[in-house]
Amino acid sequence: MSLPRDDAAVLSAQWIEGVLLKRDVFSTVERGRFRLRDGDVDAVLRRLDQVPWWSFIPARHLFARERRALALARDLHVGPELLWAGRQALVRGFINGVALHLAKPTGDVAYFRSAKLALRKLHRAGICHNDLAKEQNWLRGSDGRAYVTDFQLAACFKTRGRLFRIAAYEDLRHLLKHKRSYAPEALTPKERKILARKSLVASIWLATGKKVYRAITRGLFNFTDREGGGRRLVNDAPVLSDLIRKNPAVRDTAIVAFADRRTGVGLYAFVEADQPALEAELRDALAAAKGPKPPEHIQVVQALPRDAMGRIRNEVLQLVAMNQLDLIEPMMTSATDRAFLMSILESRKNLRDRFNFEAVDLAPPPS
Repeated sequence: MSLPRDDAAVLSAQWIEGVLLKRDVFSTVERGRFRLRDGDVDAVLRRLDQVPWWSFIPARHLFARERRALALARDLHVGPELLWAGRQALVRGFINGVALHLAKPTGDVAYFRSAKLALRKLHRAGICHNDLAKEQNWLRGSDGRAYVTDFQLAACFKTRGRLFRIAAYEDLRHLLKHKRSYAPEALTPKERKILARKSLVASIWLATGKKVYRAITRGLFNFTDREGGGRRLVNDAPVLSDLIRKNPAVRDTAIVAFADRRTGVGLYAFVEADQPALEAELRDALAAAKGPKPPEHIQVVQALPRDAMGRIRNEVLQLVAMNQLDLIEPMMTSATDRAFLMSILESRKNLRDRFNFEAVDLAPPPS
């Protein structure tokens, strides 16, 4: 399938290809730059020309919903700005920030205050997002504020009728579930009451429609996890991790997923060990095990990034695997963190899908 001629002409003249962020049966999403009259800007492109024929109709429906919602929310500054929209492709502004499950704003009351304000602005404009249970649809910007993205399931209302009020209530309830995860002490008594009471529509959906939805998305469409790794990340990665840990030279490992232009989804294994040459030995062992397909990339590092509790910082490794290096920099809080990250970046493996926004200065600031 190819893009309509008008869409293709605009993208050929104005789109500068960058890093693939996601590819599924509903669209292809990539980050790059879009040429405007005033110059090039960081942007995100969603296109439908690479979806399978059998999913094109629902993909077109979701695309239309997002296009309408982004146009209506253009001046709200709580989500990506719609820069251009064609019949089967649209370009939205890039928000300098990371998804909630990567940012992990523990105890960040100001973030959730701004999230509630963003939601209020959307609802006043008649927009209900309808997909805010997913942490990846909430971003924490470099300015610390909350932003909303991925409007494919959004609904736009002309009046504040009963259906609008139910959808708006569920948007708020899902936001408060995230607040409960990261800043539970900041929940007000009223917010706790909202969390304890689902709408009747939500209760019916959980008991009936959601089961059908999961059967379709996890079976037919192969959606399984929020990071976009699908069955490979959920089913294959744990098996591969166990096989890798059997090597006595391995102290620990972490496997993350990344979007790949040729294979769709790739796996990237970071292995904590002292022998850089261990990669070939591990590949041979994984091949001999005749288990899941081995990771596309295996990188041996002297130490995996960990938080104060000793847990592996998968959010950092995820961004390395996806070549989103400029988004890592705000997450580095010390010169030690920066030096440690540089040791990983200097030998990283996924060099196929790169772009010049990755050229970020991670050197420690002058004292």
